[in-house]
Amino acid sequence: MDSSKRAFLQAAGVLIAESVLGSKLSGGERSGGPQPKVILIIPGGIRHAESFSPEGVVNIPHLSRELLPQAVFYPQVRNLGVTAHFNSISSILTGQWQHVDDWGKLPPATPTLFEYFRKQTGAAQSETWVVASNKALTNLIGWSSDSAFGPGYGANVVFPKQLLIAAVENAIWQGKTNTMADRNKAQTEIESMLEGSNYEGLGWTVFDAANQLTPETRATIQAAIRKFISSGVPTTGDELTYFIAVEVMRKFAPTLLVVNFSDVEVAHFGSYALHLAGIQMMDRLVQQLWQEAQTNGEYRGRTSMFILPEFGRDPDGSSTNGFFNHRSNSGSCRTTWMMCLGAAVERPQIVERPIHHVDLLPVLSRLLAFYVPTAPGEMLPELKT
Repeated sequence: MDSSKRAFLQAAGVLIAESVLGSKLSGGERSGGPQPKVILIIPGGIRHAESFSPEGVVNIPHLSRELLPQAVFYPQVRNLGVTAHFNSISSILTGQWQHVDDWGKLPPATPTLFEYFRKQTGAAQSETWVVASNKALTNLIGWSSDSAFGPGYGANVVFPKQLLIAAVENAIWQGKTNTMADRNKAQTEIESMLEGSNYEGLGWTVFDAANQLTPETRATIQAAIRKFISSGVPTTGDELTYFIAVEVMRKFAPTLLVVNFSDVEVAHFGSYALHLAGIQMMDRLVQQLWQEAQTNGEYRGRTSMFILPEFGRDPDGSSTNGFFNHRSNSGSCRTTWMMCLGAAVERPQIVERPIHHVDLLPVLSRLLAFYVPTAPGEMLPELKT
């Protein structure tokens, strides 16, 4: 990665973690003593053809060469629900197939694992985090529509691109003495730079807390921005999401961390090359997150990591433009894979038996010691819980 790009993203990660995330904590301190940790990574739509096929493994060298030999790997994971982003992710996190608004305007119809975990174990909000590239996940975090739960049992949530826009605008506007037109031009350039690399640029809202910058952090981010802009090197939302996730791990060491990557969804713009670049980016960032879990004393030796894409994509030659979308009822769209690493792995193996997205929640409930009364998913006996 270009040094100016890395400096910019690293400064942004520190900025958001120190200036924003701390203000979102609620509840008590983390309980002492060793306890299992779970990191769940949910990428967007990835077909077998571009990943774990003989032709596709070139796009996932870290997953296929470094991580697969130490993993329990399920190559046939079926999504039997609505193959849209919000419904797919909420199905994974609730253990129930969801059929709500595709754009996240409504919460899931059943509680999430954050609610079960926090309500039953008394875990503080600081123990559960979501860092997401996809802004549609807002209603996954706070509360479900189930009357047994309510506000107060959700996770801390960070949409890094939203927060970064506010932080960057604030940093640029502070000390700016030129005309309003010049300030607007600077703002437009920054927003274009940040939004242009992903498909979610429109309709963002920004948390007010993102404007709280210390003078030291403001100076750091301003210097990094100047280097970044002069380099002309584009960045991606997933890289920023990765940096924030690492900052969360290092500063708060939550018991449950969910990370959503969505650079692959540039496919909706019709660029196959950029879609492949998103898969390759995901592959590298997953490996780096696993490395962090192996070197971070709070996670080493007691962390289970799961990587489960939301779905595949439509087959080439379909009426929905193939890799562009994920709307068909085909195996190419409904079938993806899951890789499990770390403490939950008793013996590395490839399990050819088909499983389902909703089968993951029973595993997580056993690992984190909470109970889900009505989960249709089945336990995965290959995993140690």
